[in-house]
Amino acid sequence: MNELTVRLLATPQAALVLRHAVREHLGPGSGDAELCVTELLANVVRHLGAGTPVTLRISASGRAARTRVELTDPDPRAWPVRREAAGDDESGRGLALVDALAARWGVTRGARTKTVWCELDPGHSPHGRVAVITGG
Repeated sequence: MNELTVRLLATPQAALVLRHAVREHLGPGSGDAELCVTELLANVVRHLGAGTPVTLRISASGRAARTRVELTDPDPRAWPVRREAAGDDESGRGLALVDALAARWGVTRGARTKTVWCELDPGHSPHGRVAVITGG
């Protein structure tokens, strides 16, 4: 299994670090995974606060397997909810983007943590479905 684990504090600046780590791990076709990681991290910063410790895990069993992205934080009570943002809303699109890009996504609650995860089909890329999202 090809796995990456990164532990850090959730801050807006950490998004760059995580995107770089994902790109180094998955290669040039990592755009969808990078976007998902950025959106999941932004939710932690917005709803739990900057400085919250998080753990990112990326795993894939091979070329034909889905890539799994997981972001774990220490608050099992703050449950993410996908919402429909209005055209002039400045936030509220993160989980809608994850939902559009991922084959599936969900939340797993632990005793003292929660993990928001998504799975991307093989061949996910930085182009393609994103254009459909921004055009709609």
